[in-house]
Amino acid sequence: MESYKHILLAADFSEHGKLVAERAKDLADKYQAKLSIVHVMDNLLITDPGYGSTIPFDLDLTAELMAAAKKRLADLAEKLTIADDCQWMETGSPKLEIIRVAEENRVDLIIVGSHGRHGFALLLGSTANGVLHHAKCDVLAVRLHDDD
Repeated sequence: MESYKHILLAADFSEHGKLVAERAKDLADKYQAKLSIVHVMDNLLITDPGYGSTIPFDLDLTAELMAAAKKRLADLAEKLTIADDCQWMETGSPKLEIIRVAEENRVDLIIVGSHGRHGFALLLGSTANGVLHHAKCDVLAVRLHDDD
């Protein structure tokens, strides 16, 4: 088996994200692999019922959220010494966008955080689960523990 050459960290900026980032950095160092990072912002459709369900209520809010996410992505990338051309900020379905970015950039390992939810929570959809089952490369799901 060949060692990993390009690792993609799927960052969600959760409180547990630091653990996932550390795991990605550690593996990239061990394999002497290129480390990239992606953050996907779900499509936000904030609407005013008077205009129907297809017109955004406040486009400035989306722009502000996007700017804040880009700043957090850049800050995390700097801490992990990830080059600018290896950072992606996307909008849409996290599962689909992570997989797309991985395929377009010939990633051979995706690292995501996973809470390991079961039952109804799993039925609602899990980014880690979706990436695991649809990615064409290896996926490492770092187990995250909710604080009780």
